[in-house]
Amino acid sequence: MRIPTAPIVATGLLGGYYVARETEIRPLGGAVLAVAGVAAGRQWFRSTGPLGTGLLTAIYLGGFGASHPLAKKIGAWPAVTAAATISAASSWLISDRRPKRSA
Repeated sequence: MRIPTAPIVATGLLGGYYVARETEIRPLGGAVLAVAGVAAGRQWFRSTGPLGTGLLTAIYLGGFGASHPLAKKIGAWPAVTAAATISAASSWLISDRRPKRSA
């Protein structure tokens, strides 16, 4: 079954931040980020293979990393929202809109 990954990565970034902020337990937010990343990664591999998966993983984790210094300039929620938007859009463009790869 093919699962769209754009909402998964957006939920991972936004949800991970929300959980970390509200619980004040950063590793718990990281767990949300990781679970979403693994779920998306499995689907990325099915639809794009190892190169697409590597690229999308870099975008996902890069967005997470970039949101930290960006938050100092524009605020936390706008930074996380920007990272989630870029990651979700990339996921849709590279993986979700493509037909399933033949095995």
